[in-house]
Amino acid sequence: MTTPLLDVRGLCAGYGEAPVLRGIDLSVARGEIVALIGNNGAGKTTLLRALSHVIASTGHIVFDGRQIAGLMPERVFGLGLVQVPEGRMLFDRMSARENLLMGAYRRADKAKVAADLDDVCTLLPRLRERLTQRAGTLSGGEQQMCAIGRALMAAPKLLMVDEMSQGLAPVLVDQLLDALVAIRKRGVTVLLVEQDVFAALEIADRGYVIETGEVVRADDARTLREDPEVRRTYLGL
Repeated sequence: MTTPLLDVRGLCAGYGEAPVLRGIDLSVARGEIVALIGNNGAGKTTLLRALSHVIASTGHIVFDGRQIAGLMPERVFGLGLVQVPEGRMLFDRMSARENLLMGAYRRADKAKVAADLDDVCTLLPRLRERLTQRAGTLSGGEQQMCAIGRALMAAPKLLMVDEMSQGLAPVLVDQLLDALVAIRKRGVTVLLVEQDVFAALEIADRGYVIETGEVVRADDARTLREDPEVRRTYLGL
């Protein structure tokens, strides 16, 4: 069996005295798109923050063959585990180009950084038209493109995307989902938290259902899409 890029066993995390995650087990193979689905408050964002080491956790997290428990967030980032946070978290007063280059702040390969910037603008062509515009004046969809592009500039091995479609029109969501498929084709693995469950499962290979901090179901995406309980609970069908 191929060693997964990310392997998580018994992960517990929370905030202060309040536990949120209770023994999460999951894995992500290289080249996959894996969707995390669940209701608001289920623990999906907390899971991504624990994997990024923004919050403390217990359990085993092996990334790219290395146990990363106890590492500082910037070290995890440097290893190639990169998160696109909920709410985009751009630097509003900086230009779109400056925001994109912030993703590459740890990189010394300047020629490759320049080539990657051009590649990001090819993948997300709206950004090329907005490079000199202040990020705070971009539309919601353009800001989300900028946030994804900034993460790509870090040369991630695993891209974790949190609630990409929040507040966006369906046509923009479709464009961003297409971009994630293209990103996967470029060799980047994707772990996706997405409120539009049907859309997420349309592009994903597999999915995990999280309820009250626990994984309650794991299956291939097509099986989850067609499961009557999943359709009733998360799709309203």
